[in-house]
Amino acid sequence: MSPYESWTIERANALIVEHRDLEGPLLPILHAFQETFGYIDEAAAPLIAQALNLSRAEVHGVVTFYHDFRRAPTGRHVLKLCRAEACQAAGGDALAARAEARLGLAMGATATDGSVTLEPVYCLGLCATAPSAMLDGRVVGRLDDKRLDALIGEAQR
Repeated sequence: MSPYESWTIERANALIVEHRDLEGPLLPILHAFQETFGYIDEAAAPLIAQALNLSRAEVHGVVTFYHDFRRAPTGRHVLKLCRAEACQAAGGDALAARAEARLGLAMGATATDGSVTLEPVYCLGLCATAPSAMLDGRVVGRLDDKRLDALIGEAQR
């Protein structure tokens, strides 16, 4: 069962009203949408733009600029692989390719059965010795083929 609410215009409007009087309300509204729905629905841009007297392009630009904002619902599990330079140098490229092949997903995609979303993350702070990953918010360091395969197994359950 998803920890997120289903997208509704009514709930979206309530979140906008709750945050629109803050100083610089666009980011707080987008974060509220992400926390509530798990993603920023395409229908959000016109609602937010109208409420904040912005163009839809301005809202869309902010949503697409920040990689943490999702534009589609995620799978039941989210597997993030560190793609920062230090992890790449320590073998992260090969691990990312392995994950993509094992899951049959490109980075940033969700399995058709909704089981898992594979995403990049840019530094988890554990890059001193080996690449790192995160599964559903749990950070895993010293990633190797065996640990990655175990994470993929968990994510596919």
